[in-house]
Amino acid sequence: MDSGDPKSTQWPTDVVGHGACGERAANAVISLYVLAIAALVTAFRFPPILDFPNHYARLWLIAGGIETEPFPGVYALEWDRTATNVGIDLLTRLIGPTIGVDLLAHVFLFLAIVLPPLGAIVLHRRLFGGSHVWQIALLFTSWCATMIGGFINFQIGLGLALLFAAADLSLKRHHPAITFVWRMAVGLILTLNHVFSVGFFIVLICALEIPADLRELLKPGRLAGVVRRVLLAATAAALAPLSIFLSTDNLPADYQGRVPTVWTDNLGLLISNLLSGISTYLPVVDLLFLLPIAAVLVFALVTGRFRLHGGLCLGACGLVLISIISPTHFMGTGWISWRFPIMAGLTLLAMICPFPQASRRQLIILVTALCLAVFGRTGWIGYNWWQGQRDVDDVLQAIELIPPGSAVLPLLHEVDPSARYAAPQRFYGPENPIIWHLPTLAVPMAHSFVPTVFAARGKQPLMVLPPWTEIAVQDGAVASIATLICPAMRREAQSFAPYLAHWHERFDYVLVVNADMPDRTTGEEQPQGLQLIRDGGFADLYKVDRSVPLDIDTVSSPSCPK
Repeated sequence: MDSGDPKSTQWPTDVVGHGACGERAANAVISLYVLAIAALVTAFRFPPILDFPNHYARLWLIAGGIETEPFPGVYALEWDRTATNVGIDLLTRLIGPTIGVDLLAHVFLFLAIVLPPLGAIVLHRRLFGGSHVWQIALLFTSWCATMIGGFINFQIGLGLALLFAAADLSLKRHHPAITFVWRMAVGLILTLNHVFSVGFFIVLICALEIPADLRELLKPGRLAGVVRRVLLAATAAALAPLSIFLSTDNLPADYQGRVPTVWTDNLGLLISNLLSGISTYLPVVDLLFLLPIAAVLVFALVTGRFRLHGGLCLGACGLVLISIISPTHFMGTGWISWRFPIMAGLTLLAMICPFPQASRRQLIILVTALCLAVFGRTGWIGYNWWQGQRDVDDVLQAIELIPPGSAVLPLLHEVDPSARYAAPQRFYGPENPIIWHLPTLAVPMAHSFVPTVFAARGKQPLMVLPPWTEIAVQDGAVASIATLICPAMRREAQSFAPYLAHWHERFDYVLVVNADMPDRTTGEEQPQGLQLIRDGGFADLYKVDRSVPLDIDTVSSPSCPK
């Protein structure tokens, strides 16, 4: 192991290391990758990204759509109802009316994909003195569960935290007061964007205050100085979020206390949490593409040909520990424990520099292996996006038949987890469908009300006005079509979808997605009180028929669970 001085190891005379050849290769591949992501985002209007359609609908409202009928009586904007998670909302309000939400939403999506790895690359270059082919491996972190989940503010925040941490390495050489103010300002900016991003920034700057060579901590008086600097750095960056959270009543919370705190309480969920740092549509495929990167790392570790920042290593280990002990759901926010493995992965890949010097032949092997991992997996992502466009087109065709001003109830056919192998682009995690939020596109496309548009106090400035609050949730999942057939299932689903109690009286249309797969409870059975308007395969559209009274609390099917 080379702990800091590249001259401590003797290398062959034809090494090029960080020289022109290695730098050109790294820069060319990174540039090509960014262009490839730009082309990918441009080619697909609504890729299979879980929250993206819902974000799109909310951003369309914020950019001016809220003034379109019937929305002035349905939604309102109150910017003081949230203290964080508003980065893209603020920018949309500022420039959305000028450039249009379609372009802006895809710019946000592009940044969510590329900013985390680019931020890690900038930090790596700052730590290890310039470009290196290992930085190609950092592009692998573009794709993870939080990206496929469409956590756009969170993803952008990761990249910003890394970029600010890289800048912090230079700025902290100035007067301590300047550094303190700088960190306070960064803490405020990141808090407004997403609270997890300021937490990540705190971990990074604290880790960077620890020596790259941990043996330095054993020197007399050194440990006390490091502890003092770490505490000062954490205090500076945490002042803004602490001040905001202590002075506001608008913190994220569970909707009417319906969803309790959920903990990682079994081995399967723990493994799923840890794999979320690389998981996309099929984790087994992601693991296969990870093999070349893992092989490079293992070979470097076995041969001792690497440089390492010990402080960042401790930070990464801490993030892994947090991901293990943190809850899955807390204060109205889901998949909390899935957010730390990607932070740990970015930190781990940025903290190490395998083969700081290599021959030209070794460089070719390294570039080939890393490009296979990075571009191979991006090709897999692109294939799933292409497959998902047929589903999106089907939804958009169904939405065209919905009259403006309608109230649209979104439902889906729930299927067994094994069905994800038939259509991996439709699923996120073990059971959760990526297609949940496609019906929210009826808001911008049909100017109709959908109850699941994100409008959570503490997280979004958008709010639902009475009486629409009676059939809306702040950020809910989509229920199975079986809830309209089985009263017991409907009563159970009302814990996260209370509007189901009034579906026959308050909704005009029912939009069902994943309809080409039989529901695992009721199969192909259609609910009573509905008139089929369009059988489109993936997306079915029904009109609610109120001409015949329906006792939805007693009518049940033999297919319903006993």
